[in-house]
Amino acid sequence: MTENGDFHYGEDKIHYEVVRKEAKNKSRSVKLIIEKTKPRKVVIKVHPDQRVVATAPVDASDEMIHDAMMKRARWIWQSLQDFAKQQDHVLPKRYVSGETQFYLGRRYVLKVITDAKTNDKINSTVKLSRGKLHVELSQNDSELDAEKRAVLVKSLIDKWYKDKFTSVSRERLEALIHKASWVENNPSLKLMTMKKQWGSCSNKGNLILNPHLVKAPKECIDYVILHELCHIAEHNHSEHFWRLLTQVMPNWKEVKARLDGMAELYLNE
Repeated sequence: MTENGDFHYGEDKIHYEVVRKEAKNKSRSVKLIIEKTKPRKVVIKVHPDQRVVATAPVDASDEMIHDAMMKRARWIWQSLQDFAKQQDHVLPKRYVSGETQFYLGRRYVLKVITDAKTNDKINSTVKLSRGKLHVELSQNDSELDAEKRAVLVKSLIDKWYKDKFTSVSRERLEALIHKASWVENNPSLKLMTMKKQWGSCSNKGNLILNPHLVKAPKECIDYVILHELCHIAEHNHSEHFWRLLTQVMPNWKEVKARLDGMAELYLNE
């Protein structure tokens, strides 16, 4: 019998599975810690695909299992981070279950669903659910070979990101425009995928943003938008430009460093 639970560690919400049986597998491919309480025990495993599984006796209470998770919350979180970095830095994107995707600064595990439950679907779909990014393929799409399926999954995720960022970017621009007192009319906003830039501003004051930016925290999105709004007043990176940016976002250096530090992961396709 498998159940599900979750807990918060800092800003992250961590989901875990509960299996009501004694654990026998002590594979070296997972990090393992055993929380002992007499006479029962809860075995916590963090897998390389970033699944967190708690194996407990049938008579273990939900409170006991949750307490065991909370006692090891930091270890679980750090293990998830370590496995995510291994995947992100070592493996190229293959768009298969277990890979990491980002949305608004949080990591989500990709789950590509091709089982019988989706066979009545006419169109393939993408949605966030319980800490995972689910790509549910229609019956026809499920029958594609691995290479064609990967191309399809990538295109579905790219479209999902772009659709999400269309609303997020307009929402953030509307929330920030009052800070740019030098802008008389709301600038037009266009999304365009770029390999090395987060955004740009045309000579006419039109903003262009990279849809990959939706993978970053909102504060980073705000930084890029404010940066480009400052270019409406000052087209180059002059001393006046940086003073203006500091005026509207005093901590922009820290936010920029945070965004730059994750750029390789966010731009990885």
